[in-house]
Amino acid sequence: MKEFKKTDLINFLPRFKTFVGIDSDGCIFDTMETKQKNHFHPAIIRHWNLEAIEPQVRAAAEFVYLYSTFRGLNRFLGLCKMFELLNDWPDAYEKSALPDPSDLRTYCDSGLPLGNDTLRAEAKRTGSSLLAETYAWSVELNIDIDQNMPNPPPFQGAEDALKLIAKNSDAIVISQTQAVALLKDWYRDNLAKYVSVIAGPELGSKIDHFNMSAVNRYPAKSILMIGDALGDLAAAEAIGCNFYPINPGDEVESWKRFMNEAYSNFLAGGFPEDYQQQINHEFKALLPGTPPWK
Repeated sequence: MKEFKKTDLINFLPRFKTFVGIDSDGCIFDTMETKQKNHFHPAIIRHWNLEAIEPQVRAAAEFVYLYSTFRGLNRFLGLCKMFELLNDWPDAYEKSALPDPSDLRTYCDSGLPLGNDTLRAEAKRTGSSLLAETYAWSVELNIDIDQNMPNPPPFQGAEDALKLIAKNSDAIVISQTQAVALLKDWYRDNLAKYVSVIAGPELGSKIDHFNMSAVNRYPAKSILMIGDALGDLAAAEAIGCNFYPINPGDEVESWKRFMNEAYSNFLAGGFPEDYQQQINHEFKALLPGTPPWK
């Protein structure tokens, strides 16, 4: 199992005229609900002793990590946003002591690659107890997912799409899932053969991944991002490329549409503006920005 480095992105050599960046969790693999509800959220409650407000923690965590504009955030960005929401929710902060997420927000906004190595270094450099606690939570979470999470299946149609992409386009994985889980998923199901690089947060943000591997090597109309979160759309918009959504809750139909319609449109010269607007509108409607308790 190969572990990828930034040089794999920086030295990427095109073989085709088009490039596809593909997200992993919730896009190729049916992981989001199980990983979040059975592993992420219990670990948050357990690590910060939030049993007294478990319903509020789960509601905030599900909103941030699964059912909102924040879906798909890096785990540390998601944790920070969740604590910020809880600190602004009387039903939560009046019933339990909550951590002040300020140090975590500073780390998340630092521009550093958001992974365990940089978090541990920043915890040591700053002496922040919150960063040290977050690092311990993240390590514990990785172990729990690795040892106890059932193997997530690919969505029906996802492998067929990967086969088609591999015949016509250069393709890499562009994800914010930590490499320890990301590589396990792609190699376990033998899907790594369809992509040239598997990039997680240790190699930078999704925009970093694109900038290192695709920007200035392909015209923007010849680059496609496939994802299931608004962060994927934002990355595509930042570099001016095409975006195809795998709609949360409708993943199988999304892959059918990709095979029958979207990919041929992309290969023909990029998505027409009205088509891109249509699929973006459908996608955004699924991900609200306001928590239900507000």
